Amino acid sequence: MVAAYPRKRTAFLLVDPFNDFLSEGGKVYPRLKPIADEVGLLDNLRRLNGAVRAADIQVAIVPHRRWEPGDYEDWDHPNPTQQRIMHQHQFARGEWGGEWHPDFAPKPGDIVAQEHWGQSGFANTDLDMRLKQKGITHVIVAGLLANTCIDTTARYAMELGYHVTLVRDATAAFSHELMHAAHELSAPTFAHAILTTAEVIAALQEAQG
Repeated sequence: MVAAYPRKRTAFLLVDPFNDFLSEGGKVYPRLKPIADEVGLLDNLRRLNGAVRAADIQVAIVPHRRWEPGDYEDWDHPNPTQQRIMHQHQFARGEWGGEWHPDFAPKPGDIVAQEHWGQSGFANTDLDMRLKQKGITHVIVAGLLANTCIDTTARYAMELGYHVTLVRDATAAFSHELMHAAHELSAPTFAHAILTTAEVIAALQEAQG
């Protein structure tokens, strides 16, 4: 069943819309490109972003920590992703790769959450507080990566009491196996809805009357 999305209580969480992930020449983009092209990631994100804005849905940008010199180097146990960022300087602050993809840069009125160090956009950030101050109860989660920051942010949202929707073709991962694990194995244990971009847009249009 497609969920209903009350306009004043719904937010679109766009996770990690950086050039390194989404743009030709990005440090991570080559690993994502096969799956991204297959699902139509960029076009679906553009359609979804346009539709939520047309519906006057709150947009929240949920960014990963932008790498800076010294990050993670003195940590007791950085996780594998953090170690990769440390060595490859992904999403580097002040560099093109750490800038917003031009189609998904924040606009006036958007929430731009504090940067997350791990895989949850909620853990150790101000995202929950800022959504609660807007009266948000429903979140639509899209962006990257399906099996890490999307899965973890969405799962954490459920733990905090939000109604959670995942958009299966507005995300990507490094393999079909990881996409399958995210959408067919993990998400059904916590998400209230797992929809396509077209289904989310139809639900938003229906909510508008």
